Amino acid sequence: MKMKKRYLAIAFLAALQSVGCSKFDEINKNPETPEKVKSSMIATRVIIHIANQPGQKDFMRPYFLTKAITWGEMADQNYQFNSLGTQTMSLVGLNDVQYMVDYAGTEKLKSSYKALMHFARAFRFYELTMALGDIPYKDALVGESDKVYFPKYDTQKDVFLGILNELEQADALFAAGDKFEGDPMFAGDLTKWRKLTNSFALSILIQLSKKADDADLKVKERFNTIFTSKPIFASNADNFQLIRSDKSGQAYPFYKVGNNNLIYPIVSDEIIDRLKATKDRRLFYYAKPSPVKISGGMNATNYDAYVGVSPSLTYGDLATVRASNDYSKLNDRYTEIPTGEPTQQYSYAHMCFVIAEAATRGWVAQSDVEWYKKGIEAGMKFIVDNTPNTSQFHQGMPMDQSYITTAVNAYGATFPTALDKKIEAIITQKFLASFLQGRITPYYDYRRTGYPKWKINPASSLNVDAPDKIPTRWRYPAVEFEQNGANVGEALQRQYSGTDDPNQLMWILK
Repeated sequence: MKMKKRYLAIAFLAALQSVGCSKFDEINKNPETPEKVKSSMIATRVIIHIANQPGQKDFMRPYFLTKAITWGEMADQNYQFNSLGTQTMSLVGLNDVQYMVDYAGTEKLKSSYKALMHFARAFRFYELTMALGDIPYKDALVGESDKVYFPKYDTQKDVFLGILNELEQADALFAAGDKFEGDPMFAGDLTKWRKLTNSFALSILIQLSKKADDADLKVKERFNTIFTSKPIFASNADNFQLIRSDKSGQAYPFYKVGNNNLIYPIVSDEIIDRLKATKDRRLFYYAKPSPVKISGGMNATNYDAYVGVSPSLTYGDLATVRASNDYSKLNDRYTEIPTGEPTQQYSYAHMCFVIAEAATRGWVAQSDVEWYKKGIEAGMKFIVDNTPNTSQFHQGMPMDQSYITTAVNAYGATFPTALDKKIEAIITQKFLASFLQGRITPYYDYRRTGYPKWKINPASSLNVDAPDKIPTRWRYPAVEFEQNGANVGEALQRQYSGTDDPNQLMWILK
């Protein structure tokens, strides 16, 4: 029997050899599989990779760090600064972006895809250097082309110079390009991409506020040039965000279906207490009233019915609070609506607060209070525009235009006069507008300015070496020490006296 099968196989191979090559190719062709990678395919993957966010608990993790959410499971409400993930350090998603340019059909399309390449590189290198400090930049991603397998680490200053220059190149290339395919964000609209590129650059520059007088970076000059002469966000319609849908893999990241973590999120007192203090109706869109307060006779429209819980509690104290049931859970709009709200990486509201801070610091000749008010208004309108107008989602306290106008004017009337207090007000409102949005940007603002003034409890702190402080950076991945030890060791010596300490200050914070 085995011999018979063998002869059949040989006969089959012989038959194939007698057929022309074109016939062989034809019978092996899968009509559902593309034969050639297109620039648009790579573009889609690149954009989704930088715009999308994980689901369920992983979606919430950044908001433990930014003190917006208290998490009721184990001690996870206290964010722990471990080494950065290997996948993040590997810059997954950027290793083949050059092919997006190579496969483009026209010079103008090459320009567009090259611009997207530079934007994506700037975005990812920015994330990496903000987390660690010095990183490989010039030697990164050239293993295939230049055979550099052990990249040297560039100083953080040089990395930021490179990032800012790449964003300048991206803006110029988008301006010279054509509308391109494969863009799930802006449908290849080059004006939208220019606005994003320049607005993102403004956000980076404000994070360099401690280096505003550096002669090479030219932070203030760059900021003013972008603001006065280049397209930037003009409304919420320009937001860099993913609009969710009621389809598998596209729903809101904390939607209830298949989500086993619904019982754990508690809205932090860092959010609730600040909104209650100013009678801000965003409270009714972010949180649900405490069941204990409702059963005790309070109405859901009463600000006092909302109880935030501090993420600085010890787990024992948090367990006691959870047992009491006297706290505010997430509003139903985050769990009951498949589409939820769009998830932002960067928004018009965020940019308004960036400009307000720059105006306060004297970088642009603008009214800081007016940009402060624009940021608050944009944040409120975003919420209203993406929430069904029913009591389930605003507790009978809707934010109509009349309310928004009154609230924004009230915030403007109490805007401080002292510079440091102005910065505090701007950063605090930026924080409130970023509830479950923008990921860890509020943390970067906190470590740079000290605002918002988050509560720290040494008894619950996971920062063993400095329990009264929030760490200022992540550790380098263990794999770097195993595979690129000499270069990461040199970077550690240059920055942190050779110790991979999460409490030491990287260059931009000095």
